[in-house]
Amino acid sequence: MELIEEVVQFWDKRPCNLKHSSKEIGSKEYFKEVSERRYFVEPHIKSFVNFPEWKGKKVLEIGCGIGTDAHEFVKNGAIYTGTDISQSSIDIARKRFSTFNLQGEFVRCDVESLSKAITLNDFDLIYSFGVIHHTPSIENALSEIAKIAKTKTLIKIMIYARYSWKQALMNAGLDQPEAQFGCPVANTYSKEDANKLFKNAGLQIKNISQDHIFPYSIKEYKNYEYVLEPHFASMSKEVFSALKSQLGWHLLIDAKNIKQT
Repeated sequence: MELIEEVVQFWDKRPCNLKHSSKEIGSKEYFKEVSERRYFVEPHIKSFVNFPEWKGKKVLEIGCGIGTDAHEFVKNGAIYTGTDISQSSIDIARKRFSTFNLQGEFVRCDVESLSKAITLNDFDLIYSFGVIHHTPSIENALSEIAKIAKTKTLIKIMIYARYSWKQALMNAGLDQPEAQFGCPVANTYSKEDANKLFKNAGLQIKNISQDHIFPYSIKEYKNYEYVLEPHFASMSKEVFSALKSQLGWHLLIDAKNIKQT
């Protein structure tokens, strides 16, 4: 089996954030709880994306998952297209849009074949949060994004950070990259790696920062309770913020296409 097919099977079996709610999958209550939990645990998403900025703008999301950020884009007036490698994820995202009477387009494809599936190339934003580090070749992924992006297009991408608190725990056998075990591809990158990879694809990073350290006890978190680990509970907000900015798991990247398209 090719590695890309292993990736498909992994995310089809359990789409990302699927268990962010214990309510009936597909119900309004389920989707509302999924959104609440996502933005509670990862509040930097909203500041990174700034959903209201994209009102009336054309947005392409790579790796839409079960449609949580898609909902926010459309709720704020964006003209939305979402892609994902997982048909199971797209089915749930479409169910979300149907449940809330939202308008948008979903396309099943992998990022390494993006330009074959997406013919429109006048997007104002290409957005991907926590996705392209899961594809076998991030070089191919970035090249495909460059084919779609115009020089006016803002590219916002999150990839996992190599020099991070979580990676240190993983190195010690105390953590794993995803909530579910066995993720076939979950690469990490330094800021230097990211700059080189983007440049080689014809993309220029305008800004890069780090954020996000998961501070909660896993046992309670699985029961939808938010109890800080003792070492984080005793830490001031200022110290925790400084720690996230230097050792956060998420590299947050703003980039542009520097080639004429």
